[in-house]
Amino acid sequence: MDLKPRILHHADQLFLRNGIKSVSMDDLAAELAMSKKTLYKTFANKDELVLAVMRGHIEKSEHDCGAIAEQAANAVEQCVLMGRWADQQFSHIHPSIFHDLRKYHPLAWAAFGEHKNAYILNQIIQNLRRGMAEGLFRPDLDVEVLARLSLAEIELTFDPDLYPPTEFAPARVNRVLDEHFLLGVVTLKGHRLFNKYQQITEDE
Repeated sequence: MDLKPRILHHADQLFLRNGIKSVSMDDLAAELAMSKKTLYKTFANKDELVLAVMRGHIEKSEHDCGAIAEQAANAVEQCVLMGRWADQQFSHIHPSIFHDLRKYHPLAWAAFGEHKNAYILNQIIQNLRRGMAEGLFRPDLDVEVLARLSLAEIELTFDPDLYPPTEFAPARVNRVLDEHFLLGVVTLKGHRLFNKYQQITEDE
């Protein structure tokens, strides 16, 4: 593996496992068994490294989300598949990630904000409109309001005051919020489809 991708890979793993603030450039150099001089020749400082890691996550996220949207047979299945993908992602994220980004790495936080407020928001809007056109989501939805509510739930998942990480795993919170949102917008037909995908049997 080339030097830069190798550094990014190990930095990514350390950040996800331990949080960003708690991982120093010294820690990363030790993990890579390389000198700090070599590390700083590739990335001038930790801010630059964190930004590069964030951009890699954004690129992969957009690729995965696009593939899921194309794969899904309908809007409900798209939500279910996205929920499973998010569960997998969030199960490997240290709960302090969002706090660390916001407080210590403004450039990486801004890159995430741009991705969230453009790409992710558009994906949510397109999914809501798709579901309405398919008769699986209610026809009277205020798409613009609901899309932003769904967007806000991403950060709520990692809000340590609302969901202390010692009590609430991010994957658990995300799963509950996603299901609550989806069941609030589906028609009866969409609800039945959701139950089918989740293998849920309930009385009507």
